[in-house]
Amino acid sequence: MGRAIRVMVVDDTDHVRQMLASMLTLDGFEVVEEAASGSEAVRRIEGADPDVVVIDYRMPGMDGLDTARTIKDKRPGQLMVLYTAFIDAELQKAADEAGVAVCLGKVEGLASLEREISRLCTSLF
Repeated sequence: MGRAIRVMVVDDTDHVRQMLASMLTLDGFEVVEEAASGSEAVRRIEGADPDVVVIDYRMPGMDGLDTARTIKDKRPGQLMVLYTAFIDAELQKAADEAGVAVCLGKVEGLASLEREISRLCTSLF
C-alpha cells in the first residue's frame, strides 16, 4: 500500500474516541479527524477527506445511522463502518440501508475493526 488509510473517528464519548484514534494511529492508520457528534462529522467530512469513517451508533442528537445517511448524501462513495456496542440483525439491516459498508460490535475488538478498515480500502490503493 502506498499511503496510510485515512480514517475519521466519530464517537460522543471522549475517552473512547481518543482511544480509538490513538490505537488506529499506532497501528499505521492516519486519523485525519475526530468528531464528538454526528453533526460535527457531517460539517468536517469534506475537509477531512477520509477513506473510511468509523461511526458510533448511540450518540445524542444525530445517531450513527442518521450520520451515515447524511454523509452518504454528501459523499455517495464514502466507506463507513458502524462500530457499536448495541448490535443486532435489525440494526445491521438499517445500517445496510443507510449505506454503511460494515456493522461491527465493539465486543469484536479493535483488531476486527482494523481488519475491516483494511479490507474495505484494498481497492483504493
